[in-house]
Amino acid sequence: MTLVLLIAITMMWFPLGLFFLGTGDAKTCGAMTLFVGIIVTLGGILQGAIPPGNLWDATILIAFGLLYLVIAHALLWGVENMKSVANASLMLAVLCAIYAIANLNGYPNGLAKVAATPYLAFMFTTFTILLVVVWANGYGKVSGKVVGWLLLVLNFVCLVLPVFDLFLFGKLPF
Repeated sequence: MTLVLLIAITMMWFPLGLFFLGTGDAKTCGAMTLFVGIIVTLGGILQGAIPPGNLWDATILIAFGLLYLVIAHALLWGVENMKSVANASLMLAVLCAIYAIANLNGYPNGLAKVAATPYLAFMFTTFTILLVVVWANGYGKVSGKVVGWLLLVLNFVCLVLPVFDLFLFGKLPF
């Protein structure tokens, strides 16, 4: 299910990245972000609830889904002070940093039984960077163009590439 949710996320990151680069409108991007936020949050809940249940994936999917819902609210309702969105991004950056470390080292004896997976460590490291940049953008320290380019590049490198590598070849890129 996680791969399907990642494809849904690509459908949001691409237009959102272009929006930050000056193409598109807030309401359409907000609607897409709302739909994806709902799907990802519900998908995360199902990921954890359906036996055998994968709480490790469910936890981060729900956290991302909630951030997407906050972003959707800001875009749809024209929120001008983006500091609350920025602060939510910063907290998710902390969670992604933990996921990056866990995927780098692997923790097979814990409740989550995390295998060392270098590509996932790379992905979560780049997500951490993206989320810190979103936080800085919300405080006016980084331009929206930087956020837009990061969304576009990471959309292909960290979402499309691993999903289709897993679908077609049964493995992550590295």
